[in-house]
Parts: sequence; C-alpha cells; structure tokens
Amino acid sequence: MRTAFDIFGQVLRTLWAHKLRSFLTMFGIAYGVISLLMLIGLGEGFRSGNRRQLETLGKDIMFIFPGRVPAVESQHMGMRPYFLTYKDYEDIQREATLMRNTSPVLQRGDIRAVSEFATSNGQVIGIKPIFNQIRFLPMGQGRWLNDGDDDERRLVAVLGYQMQRNLFPGRPSVGSTILLNGVRFEVIGVLDSIGRDENNSTNFRVYVPFGTMQQFFPLKNALTPDDISFINCQPVSRDQHAAAIDQVHRIIARNHNFDYHNEEAFEDWDTVKSQETIGKIFDAMDAFLGGVGMVTLSLGAIGIINIMLVSVSERTKEIGLMKALGATNRRIMSQFFLEGAFLTLFSGGIGLAIACAISAALSSLPAPPGFDPPRVVPASAALAVGSLAVAGIAAGLYPARKAALLQPVEALRKE
Repeated sequence: MRTAFDIFGQVLRTLWAHKLRSFLTMFGIAYGVISLLMLIGLGEGFRSGNRRQLETLGKDIMFIFPGRVPAVESQHMGMRPYFLTYKDYEDIQREATLMRNTSPVLQRGDIRAVSEFATSNGQVIGIKPIFNQIRFLPMGQGRWLNDGDDDERRLVAVLGYQMQRNLFPGRPSVGSTILLNGVRFEVIGVLDSIGRDENNSTNFRVYVPFGTMQQFFPLKNALTPDDISFINCQPVSRDQHAAAIDQVHRIIARNHNFDYHNEEAFEDWDTVKSQETIGKIFDAMDAFLGGVGMVTLSLGAIGIINIMLVSVSERTKEIGLMKALGATNRRIMSQFFLEGAFLTLFSGGIGLAIACAISAALSSLPAPPGFDPPRVVPASAALAVGSLAVAGIAAGLYPARKAALLQPVEALRKE
C-alpha cells in the first residue's frame, strides 16, 4: 500500500513539474468529452422537443382527411374528390376493431364569437365527447362535453385558453353565455393552455357538441348534410397502428367506390409513423454527432500518448538511475501507467462536470418550439467513460512498457 502511495505521489509531482504541458494535454481530453456529450445531447434535444410538440396533439393520433381518387393510378389528371361523411365515422367505429377511439370533426373558421365584453374570431369545432381521450385537452375550469350534450344537441361550449382570455378578459367565463353567429351558447368549461406559447391553434378554439354543430353550422360547399371535415382515430396499441389504418382505408375505399390499394386516394396523417420516421433521422444524427465527438476524444487520447512518450524520452536517465538502484520493471511500468491514466480520467471527469453544468445552464433558458435544451444522456456518458478507460489504458500502457524495457546502462548513457 505504501508503494502505491509513493508511486501516486511521484505521478503528481511529475505532472506539477510540467504544468503547462499537463494542462494542454488534459484540455484535449476534457474538450473531447464535452464535444461528445454535448453533440449527442443536441440531437436528443431535437428528438425530445419534437416528441413533446407532437404530444400536444395527443398520443398515437391518426388524422383521416377527405381525398381525391385518380382516374388512372399515378396520374394526377381528372382526379375525383370525395368528402368524408358521418357514415364513414359510424362504419369505422363499428368495423375497425383495431381502433380504440374515433371521433368525427366538423370544423369552421368563419364563425364570429361574441361575449358581453369582447368579440373574437377563431375555429369552432364540433366533436364527440370522446374527443378529449384522443387529443390532449387538459381541463382548466368547469367540465368537458358529455354524451347528453351531444344526444340532445345542447347549446353548450368549451373554450380554449386563449379564446377565453379574448372573450372574457380578466373575468370568469364558466356559466356565462356567448353568441356564435347569433346563436346563444352557455360556457361550461375552459381548457388549460396547451404548448409553451400562444401560437398553438388549440388555444383559440371553441368546442361544441357534434350534433349541435351539425344542426347550426354545417360545412359550407358540402355535397351532403352528412359531410364532415375529418376523422380523428386512435389505435388499440401503438404496435398495431399500421394494421388499424389499413382497416380504415378499406372502409373508406368501399364507401367511396375505389380500390383501397390506391394509396394516392388517401389523405391522412399518422403521428405514430411520423415519430418512427423522425426517430430514424435522429438516430442517424446521434450516430453522426457521436462519431464527431469520438474523433475529438480520440485525438485527445492520441495527444496523451504522444506526451507520455515524450516524457519517457526526457526521463531516460531518471529511469536508468531508478533501475540501477533496484526499481523493478513493474514499479517503473506502474508509475508511467498511473501517470497516463490519471491524466486521462481526471481530465475526462472535468469534461463530464463541465458538460453537465452547461446542460443545466441551458435548461433554465426558454427553448424555441420543437426543440429542448441539450442534456447529458446516460448512454453517452457511459460511452464517454468507457472510451476514457480505453484511452487511459492505451495512453499509459504503451509508454509505460517502453520505459520499463529500457536497459539501465543504456539509459544512464543517454544524453
């Protein structure tokens, strides 16, 4: 034990005797660790920010929109448009067994909302009560729509956060009434703010029962009274989203008389598929950025090996004297190995601490939409520690072995 402490003390004295060289060498390793962690953290910030932004819509959401059927597949001339209908919704709800929740949506943006305090324009949406289980709609005050509201076509409304602020500035709204194109509605609830800013369109909406919307505000330019804007669906499980959307495609193609294999006839958006596609992009980004960080870290390790070889060359006579006085090859090798390993691991620890500090500082700053601040990913930290261990062994072992194999007589003769 005493010998180990002696060797470690000699290591510290040697490093202190060459302060500038040691600092520059350690800076290379620390910079490599910081680069590796922050570059991977940057990619993860993009990934988590994109995931968070999609989650403001809801979890595993599918949007089914009206489409156009090409007269000839892969040709865009003479396309036949079709609207989605309430029957499409009913058939999907009854036959698409892999869909957990489904809601038709009637949406109009030309309806004027008036309260006794202010006037505002925004989207008025007619939906089924189950809509809040499909989309992310946190309640702030009051209650959400229920089946009785829809079945009896009650004149009730739930306001988005910003719509409530526009119509009732600084005043309570639940229990009050508003006019939608002259039709009086009772406000029964207000949603919490969705997203980090006021640009989220959900905050500017008024939600009313689907039956009420269909009666008073049907779609303009629709072919039939049953036409709807789009359908929101949610699969039974995330893994079955592809099979669920295939069921929906079959139903819509049957109802509108075209071949369901014709993918160009469908207009839909599957957030599960989007997340999987974006995830692959971010995986490639992480691999690229991690590779850049690893190259930087490797250059720092090569710098330590080079410095240790220079140290062996400079201390040849010292090594010869130590061996002449009885120092074993093992002791010589241990001293130089510990010196290289200490440089590597200590500077790597500093780099890890600085990376964590930078991440903590950036997390306190407001992030732009769709992006989260870089964070230290445990997997990348483990990769950095593992790389440092390999670099430390390489940086210490090779120069240490070269020092231990020096012959005492030849070493003492060295000028």
